Amino acid sequence: MKFPSFNIFVDRARQSCPPVLCVAGDSNCSTELHHNHTQEIQAAAVDTEPDTILLIWMWPFGFKFDLSCSDFHITKCHLTDDKTLYDKAHGVFFHHRDIHGNMENLPKEPRPWFQKWVWFNMESPTNSGPMSELDHLFNLTSTYRLDANIPVPYGHLEPVTPEDESFKLPAKDKLVCWIVSNWNAQFRRVQFYNKLKEHIQIHTYGRAFGHELSGEDYSKVISSCKFYLSFENSVHKDYITEKLYTPMNLGSIPVVLGPTRQSYEDHIPGDSFIHVDDFSTPKELAERLLYLDKNDSEYTGYFNWTNRFKVQGASFGRTHACNTCRYLQHNKGYQAFRDLNKWYWG
Repeated sequence: MKFPSFNIFVDRARQSCPPVLCVAGDSNCSTELHHNHTQEIQAAAVDTEPDTILLIWMWPFGFKFDLSCSDFHITKCHLTDDKTLYDKAHGVFFHHRDIHGNMENLPKEPRPWFQKWVWFNMESPTNSGPMSELDHLFNLTSTYRLDANIPVPYGHLEPVTPEDESFKLPAKDKLVCWIVSNWNAQFRRVQFYNKLKEHIQIHTYGRAFGHELSGEDYSKVISSCKFYLSFENSVHKDYITEKLYTPMNLGSIPVVLGPTRQSYEDHIPGDSFIHVDDFSTPKELAERLLYLDKNDSEYTGYFNWTNRFKVQGASFGRTHACNTCRYLQHNKGYQAFRDLNKWYWG
């Protein structure tokens, strides 16, 4: 958002009336000073406004996060789980999976006229069931989808700063890796993997393969692989998870299976990943990976983005709550979200 700049260096000799008395069209008054004085009044008014209260009605999956928004440079936000503040809360934050399909888990008191209810969900439609009762209940949405009122992707790229360490490509001793726990023979990713492994060696880890990893080993394994299978467990609009951002952050090229290439390119540069849909068959993909293994200059070209950007992951729950609080501060008018089920599950 760009705002017009105003010249604050004013010839005070031209002013013959106090700034607060200047009116449009008065040639004897400085419009610049009038504007600056108005800005000061508006800034002072903001400073005196009470904190925006966002009530966390249920902790997502029972996970309690820090209630401070200072890391996001968001001020005058009061995040709380104190339900006695319901009548004063400007917003109430509901995690879909913790409603558990039971409307009894929602507030029973009438909603204050100024209060907005916020639907929060980071699970795909496949992994979170619809509820018809929610259709006309919420004012706002906060999900990974870019068309949500408060969109919070699982991660994003932001510019590198002079203080950031330069990217160094980790040493590699594996070609393709995959870490997976949620195994279902009907998943597209499982079916694709079963065909791909016929043409290229894949190092596999995770509960699905009886080889669970610690957090430290998880990072070491991904860093040691030239390519990582960033296969989502379900394919939906904008559903791009940490399975993409983690290998990018650890120096492995993500081979993605999820929404369309265009959807990925809404988040990251098109030359920073390989999409399975770019190939007619799993065999063609395997041939491309084997080719890149032998051609270092083309392989390293997939990391050109690191000269300009770095990966920043979202903090589950906290990023969403703080961004919601900021949204409420800047959007105080009435809003309603209609047909939630059709929008998300339709």
